[in-house]
Amino acid sequence: MHRNETLFYVFGIGLAVSAVVFSFLGLKVKGFPGRAFPAVVAWFAILIIGATTFSVLHAQDEEKAKAAETEKANEEFEADDADIQAEEAAEEEEAEEKGQPSEGGGAEAGGEAAAGSGGTLQLAADPAAIAYDTTELTSKPGKVTIDFDNPAPLEHDVVVEDEAGDELARSEIVTESETSAEADLAAGSYTFFCSIPGHREAGMEGTLTVK
Repeated sequence: MHRNETLFYVFGIGLAVSAVVFSFLGLKVKGFPGRAFPAVVAWFAILIIGATTFSVLHAQDEEKAKAAETEKANEEFEADDADIQAEEAAEEEEAEEKGQPSEGGGAEAGGEAAAGSGGTLQLAADPAAIAYDTTELTSKPGKVTIDFDNPAPLEHDVVVEDEAGDELARSEIVTESETSAEADLAAGSYTFFCSIPGHREAGMEGTLTVK
């Protein structure tokens, strides 16, 4: 128990006890308090002032304690968040060392580096329809980059997935701008499409042949 809290209870209890005692004396002793009236008034004034003062100080102590607890909780939350981020970074680094694809970046088909020169392919969105300008792309094995141009005000992107439906590359979503998607691809057949809801279903997809 803090000092201010202890003194608050001391003065409060003293005030309550004094009120009972002096009330009893007033009923039992004729002429009480008589000449002692100034002393009685002073006594109650001291108790009231003390109880009020230490009540305020005790409330301030509680506010400081709550603020300290809140700050400690925030520090613990930040520390936990930092640990989680460190674990995620370590997992991503481990995945990269093992040759596994990480989220949001280029991927290697089958988890292995694709040998070959690869190439850079050009793809554009139709400015007047939900469609690409071609549904067939061809590249050599290796690092394949799809440079995507969207001249339309409608949002589009380009995503590449393998025959198993695993995502290997994804560009940013753009409007009236250009972006690209990149992946290391082995020989095989892949699908490219727009991930905006409803666009692939409307026919905005095609085949990427690597050979």
